Order: sequence, then structure tokens, then C-alpha cells
Amino acid sequence: MSSLDVAVGYATSRRGVPAPASFRRWVEAALKGARRRKATEVAIRIVDADEGRALNLQYRGRDYATNVLSFPADLPPGLNLPLIGDLVICAPVVVREAAEQGKKPADHWAHLTVHGTLHLLGYDHIDEAEAEAMEGLETRVLAGLGIADPYLA
Repeated sequence: MSSLDVAVGYATSRRGVPAPASFRRWVEAALKGARRRKATEVAIRIVDADEGRALNLQYRGRDYATNVLSFPADLPPGLNLPLIGDLVICAPVVVREAAEQGKKPADHWAHLTVHGTLHLLGYDHIDEAEAEAMEGLETRVLAGLGIADPYLA
């Protein structure tokens, strides 16, 4: 793979939150799974529930904190930078969901990082066919990381 730059910013307590090296490994796995070989930059911001809720309301019109928000880079024509976009991951939502779903927190962090990265690459789950393709890719990427299928009940 070409160069990869993953910048991680912590806007909340780092307690229980993975280290930047983990996020880099997960982003790299998603890129490899999606067969992206170009140089890539991603920024990840780890937030608390208040910031997660405010961003979800501002950008999606939903008044609650969600687990991950993806902001694909919207570069002007002719500006060819490796930036694919930004991810915002809400730490308390990730921890709560992992507990509710009986998952290891690190596995859920990995899943949401992979999921968000795929969104930055243009994958989506708006219709059933897209959802099946995206979930299948996520499952394969996570299996490569030793993580069980997150979509199994």
C-alpha cells in the first residue's frame, strides 16, 4: 500500500479509547479490503456524547449522539490531495453499544472505524444491495483482523 496518514485527535478522555496505532491498523485494513492503493490521509476525532450529539444534529438533523459520522473530503476540482475525509467517533456510544451487543469494546471500535472508512471511500448502505455489499466487505476486513462478523445476531 502507498503511504497512509491517520491523524487521531482526542476531544474526550482517552480512558478505554484505543491508541492511534490501532486506528491506523483498522483504517489500513479497510483500505486494503477496498483495494485502495493510492496514498491516503484520514483524520479521526474521538468525541464525547455532547459533541457527538451536536454534530449529528447539525449534519444529519438527528438529535442524539451516534457512533460514527463520516465526512468525505469535498476537494475543489483539480486539487489532488490524498485526503479522503474525516471520521468522528463518539466514545461513550461505542462503549455502550459494545456492552449492549455483548462485543469486546476493541472489536466494536475496529468495526466502526472500518465502517466509517468505507463510507469515506463511497460505500453506503442506503438500499439493500448496497448494504449487503458493504456489510460483506466489512465482515471480510474484520475477519482478516481476527474479529467475528458484527452482523450476526
